[in-house]
Amino acid sequence: VEHCPEWSPTGAVALFLCGATMVFINYDSDNQRYVFRQTKGQCKIWGKIPNKIIAQYTTSGGLQRESLLLVDGWWKISRHFHYMPEILASLCWSLPAWNTGFVGPYFYVVYLTILLVDRAYRDDDRCSKKYGIYWKQYCDQVPYKIVPGIV
Repeated sequence: VEHCPEWSPTGAVALFLCGATMVFINYDSDNQRYVFRQTKGQCKIWGKIPNKIIAQYTTSGGLQRESLLLVDGWWKISRHFHYMPEILASLCWSLPAWNTGFVGPYFYVVYLTILLVDRAYRDDDRCSKKYGIYWKQYCDQVPYKIVPGIV
């Protein structure tokens, strides 16, 4: 039976802290959006009133509605920023297996990456149809889909 490679205590702690940081960032980014929505944008994100876009849309029933699109905090970095720390956290949980194989340790990371990248494209398409020009304004202000520097 092949065993996982040994990690130094320093390496193990560093990897654990990296993974825990990714979990915290994922939680914090989701919490920013939750607080922003609950307060209708009347909150502080990273110590200041957040930038937002007021997007109007029409429901399938013909009703006029309004949504706020958060353009600040973690959500200024990329449109689906919270996927990045989620994927990196899953990588941190897989890395202790190091080079014991690909399918076993890294299957979940690859699966999750494919799932979330596909979801990001589908979400962007759905939001573009729903919000129209407001989504274009949002994309102009937040040009990156998931990873900053990569469209």
